[in-house]
Amino acid sequence: MAVNKVLLVDDDPGIIEVLKLYFEKEGYQVSTCMQGDRAIGAFTQFKPDIVLLDLMLPGMDGNDICREIRKTSDTPIIMLTARTDTLDKIIGLELGADDYIPKPFEPKEVLARVKAVLRRTEKRDSASTAEAESGKPDDIITYPGFSVDKIRYVVTVDGNEIYMPPKELELLFFLASNPNRVFTREQLLENVWGYDFYGESRTVDVHIKRIREKIENPDREQNWCIKTVWSKGYKFETR
Repeated sequence: MAVNKVLLVDDDPGIIEVLKLYFEKEGYQVSTCMQGDRAIGAFTQFKPDIVLLDLMLPGMDGNDICREIRKTSDTPIIMLTARTDTLDKIIGLELGADDYIPKPFEPKEVLARVKAVLRRTEKRDSASTAEAESGKPDDIITYPGFSVDKIRYVVTVDGNEIYMPPKELELLFFLASNPNRVFTREQLLENVWGYDFYGESRTVDVHIKRIREKIENPDREQNWCIKTVWSKGYKFETR
């Protein structure tokens, strides 16, 4: 079995030391970085399976690092931060982070979160590989002028490929796979983020807003849209 690689990015040497000890004891391979402006280089060189990323770092903050990583990779990212503002959490998740852990934390909790995210990632990757090999048509959802390809992780609108972080694409794929069916925020968290996700229902609202900005255009006629069903949730409506 391959050893999972963890990149720890934090400017607190005490946190680095404790987490490194815990992860190595569990058999993980660990690389550390204490400078924000060196994190991208460390990520590129180490090629981790998951990143634990502090929000406030010297040289480059965690949000900017997350944004840069998401331009080329869907490697799971868990944000670590002493900030308690919900907006900070939403921004991190919006940029493509997979989870968010406030400081102070118990190392055992961090380890549990990492294991949970890696399980979801491995399950997703295994499913994508199996689907690609089987050539199942269900991997691509198509409507007039719109498609979501879950094998290549590509969204196409009117012939133009649109970039989306993995979680946005997975949410859109799930809704488009169940046209005209209403899902509550809790149901979407359960089906897209998984039982182990520790986020809040507002996370769904932020992701829906971002998806709409990218795929919907009020100036052109579309036979599909993501519709808010007040006091209930959301649905992918087709006409």
